[in-house]
Amino acid sequence: MIPGMNPRKMQQAMKRMGIQQVEIEATEVIIKCPDKEIIITNPNVSKVNMMGQQTYQIVGEEHERGLSTEPEINKDDIKTVAEQAEVTEEEAKKAIEEAKGDLAQAILSLKNSG
Repeated sequence: MIPGMNPRKMQQAMKRMGIQQVEIEATEVIIKCPDKEIIITNPNVSKVNMMGQQTYQIVGEEHERGLSTEPEINKDDIKTVAEQAEVTEEEAKKAIEEAKGDLAQAILSLKNSG
């Protein structure tokens, strides 16, 4: 908003220009990046539609959370890969880690190497 301008007149001016603004009630906004998450707490979120293009304005308290680069590997996945590729569970686990958690890729790499 423009300081000193009547909010009602501002809304009317925006409407004449084809700009619509809607406040969104939100408790948290999360932006996911390849290596981290940006978390906005206590946000004020506005959705602005200007000539058919939607944009969001977010104001709040920013926090960052790093993401683990290690894939989460559970025992069932290891057993599945070991059975399908006919290898030990240790070999299966190593292949899953190398395939960054992609079970199909792990199975294919083990079958092609053996």
